[in-house]
Amino acid sequence: MANKGPSYGMSREVQSKIEKKYDEELEERLVEWIVAQCGPDVGRPDRGRLGFQVWLKNGVILSKLVNSLYSDGSKPVKVPENPPSMVFKQMEQVAQFLKAAEDYGVTKTDMFQTVDLFEGKDMAAVQRTLMALGSLAVTKNDGHYRGDPNWFMKKAQEHKREFTESQLQEGKHVIGLQMGSNKGASQAGMTGYGRPRQIIS
Repeated sequence: MANKGPSYGMSREVQSKIEKKYDEELEERLVEWIVAQCGPDVGRPDRGRLGFQVWLKNGVILSKLVNSLYSDGSKPVKVPENPPSMVFKQMEQVAQFLKAAEDYGVTKTDMFQTVDLFEGKDMAAVQRTLMALGSLAVTKNDGHYRGDPNWFMKKAQEHKREFTESQLQEGKHVIGLQMGSNKGASQAGMTGYGRPRQIIS
């Protein structure tokens, strides 16, 4: 990775807008959840966007997080004994987390790109991915989520209804309100609209 100098003009404005989306209160909640989910051995980051980025950058904590949402026999990501020091290994570890998060159910629109975290380009996107993962974990309610369930919104769940054949047949004889009604207002007693046009010669 080449070091990038400061950005100017339009690219600086764009980067500034992206940075404003980062939520420091949300960062605190996510840190609390990650520590509750993975245990205190993951440590805590320095406060702020940069500290959060450095904490998650090598992908190890993210991998431990997604692994903690599975039972012991089916961990999706291999976590190395020693955190990777080479850049491509760190990026590979983050990519493995993203694949596991997608397999867990996080939608593509909620996923960040590896570069968003690694270069700190869009830490708000990283927060969005972690929020989506937390919401799924709370919604699944399979015993693997640790922490306060109120930290995340439960996702809407499918509620299938089963109807018997006779209920389906009855439904065919009911006129829905969308079809209109033949009761109530009618045109009885109505006259033509307006007066006829006067033609003066």
